[in-house]
Amino acid sequence: MEPPGNKTLAGFVLLGFSDTPHLLFPLSSFFLASYVLCIAGNTFILMLIVSQPQLHTTMYVFMGNLAFVDVCFTSIIIPRTLYGLLSEDISISIHGCIVQLFLFLAVANMDSYLLTIMAFDRFCAVCFPLRYLLIMNRGTCICLVTFSWIIVCLHSTFYTWLASSHLFCNWVSQNFFCDYPVILMLSCSGLSETRQKVDCIESSVINFAPVLLILGSYVLIIRAVLILKSSQGSKKSFTTCSSHLTIVILLYSTIIFMYFRPSSIYSPTYDWDISIMYSVIIPMLNPFIYSLRNKDIKTSVRKLLKQI
Repeated sequence: MEPPGNKTLAGFVLLGFSDTPHLLFPLSSFFLASYVLCIAGNTFILMLIVSQPQLHTTMYVFMGNLAFVDVCFTSIIIPRTLYGLLSEDISISIHGCIVQLFLFLAVANMDSYLLTIMAFDRFCAVCFPLRYLLIMNRGTCICLVTFSWIIVCLHSTFYTWLASSHLFCNWVSQNFFCDYPVILMLSCSGLSETRQKVDCIESSVINFAPVLLILGSYVLIIRAVLILKSSQGSKKSFTTCSSHLTIVILLYSTIIFMYFRPSSIYSPTYDWDISIMYSVIIPMLNPFIYSLRNKDIKTSVRKLLKQI
C-alpha cells in the first residue's frame, strides 16, 4: 500500500475541515461538547441500568449494550478529529487508518444489529406477551449479542482486507475520518469483477438484513396493536416502541443517503454533514431519546435522585 512515486509519505491526509480555519473554534467546541454529552449521557444510562434492579430486564440489557456501543462509536472518531483540529495535524498513518476503518465498521454495524435485536424483542413483547420471558431468556440474549459481534467482526475484517489490498493514486481525502467509501475513492486499482460481486452480495446481506427484520417486526407489531381491544393497551405498546423507532428512522435515513445515493450528487459538504449526523449527533441523542420517552427510565432516575 505504499504510495507510488513517494517513498516519504507515511499515510493519508484527511483534509476534513482544514479549508475552513475560521471555523476552527466553533467546530472544536461542537465536537468537544458533543463528545462530553455522548459519554456522559450513555454512561449515565449504562450505570442506571446496572444499578437499578427494576431495569434488569431484556429490553434494558439491550439498551445498555447500545449505550456502550455508542460510547465506542464516538470514541473511534471524535478524539482523532479533535486532535487534528487543534494540532493542525491532518495526516493519519496507513495502519492507523486501517485500524480506524476496522473499528468503525464493526461498531457501526453492531449499532445496527442491536437495533434489530431490540425490534425483535419488542415484537416478542407485543405479539407474544405470555411467552415473552420464555422466548427472550438469558441464553437467547447472550446468543443474539454474541452472534451479532461475530458477524460484524467478520464483516469488518472482510472490508478492511479489501481496503488494505488497494493501490492508491491519491492520498488526500476530503473527509475527516477513514471510511470505506472514502478509501475506495482514493484507489486507482479498483475491484475485480469477482470481488465486486462478492462485495455486493456480502454488503447486501449484512446491511439490508437488519433493515428488513426491523421493518418486518414493526409490521407485525402494528398489526397486533391494531387488533387490541383496549385503547390503553394500544397506547402502551406504541409508547414502548416509539423511542426505538425514532432512533431507527434517524440512523437509517442518514446511512441510506450516505452509502446508497447516486454518485452524481456526491459533495464533500454533504458527506461531512451526514457523517457528523450518524457518527456524532445520533449517538449523543440516543440516551436523551430513551430517557425522555421511557417511563421506567424516568422512574429510576427519580428513585436514584432520592437515594442521593
